[in-house]
Amino acid sequence: MSAGLDRAHIRRAFGRAAASYAAHSPLQAEVALRLREHLDEVAGFAPRRIVDVGCGPGEGCVALRARFPDADIIALDLALPMLREVDRSFPRVGADAQALPLADASVDLVHSSLCLQWCDDPGLALAEFRRVLRPEGLLLFSTFGPDTLKELRAAFAEVDRTPHVSRFVDMHDIGDGLLASGFRDPVMEREDFVLTYANLRGLMRELRAIGATNADVQRQRTLTGKAHLARVEAAYEPFRADGVLPATYEVVYAIARAPAPGQPRRESGGDIASFPIERLRGSRRR
Repeated sequence: MSAGLDRAHIRRAFGRAAASYAAHSPLQAEVALRLREHLDEVAGFAPRRIVDVGCGPGEGCVALRARFPDADIIALDLALPMLREVDRSFPRVGADAQALPLADASVDLVHSSLCLQWCDDPGLALAEFRRVLRPEGLLLFSTFGPDTLKELRAAFAEVDRTPHVSRFVDMHDIGDGLLASGFRDPVMEREDFVLTYANLRGLMRELRAIGATNADVQRQRTLTGKAHLARVEAAYEPFRADGVLPATYEVVYAIARAPAPGQPRRESGGDIASFPIERLRGSRRR
């Protein structure tokens, strides 16, 4: 489930966008809001410790505190400048979602909105989410699906063969990854958003302002010339409707549980059950 992404480029891009991110990310804010609404479906859930993976400037941490005022909430992001934007009342951790610096079974809720698509190996990130969750802990995340920016991808494809839009993992592959990582009863859904722009340059400016630049390892490393960009603009024009250019975003939402003690988990292709040693006492043959 590797996406072939340049992690150093991602860190730099989001670091440069830290100060402008909040003002240019209404879609990200709406997706995060809709993601957290799924918590309404989990009756009686009262996490003691939460980690917000890919927290950005920290709006999610603030919203989670409003919902769970007694919980300890950790803000975690790959880009240190993003963490500087986070309210200092939250513990802030600079780290990769694919290598969380948290102890096994130490968190009740892993919350991550629109971060997973920036992982070079989403399966590794899912395994890390599973590792740090306590038994019956909850994973709640959103990510972009393969139809995201399909118009932009098609326009660039008309001009050259170099990847200009990051590749996004299909919802079914994400579901398989959740099961392979040991999660139980994953529930997933998808939703399309269409944003509109007067021209292609407006879309490109917004993507740069939130750090969402092309991170494909096979991307073109030199600047795109004016003539080349003009050809891309011409290729995008057939998508124009009602005087504006559309940009589609496919959003995938997922919620899943870590198994309860004694409930089998998947590991290396097999099922393994774990439970407190106290449960064995008195069960030996005499």
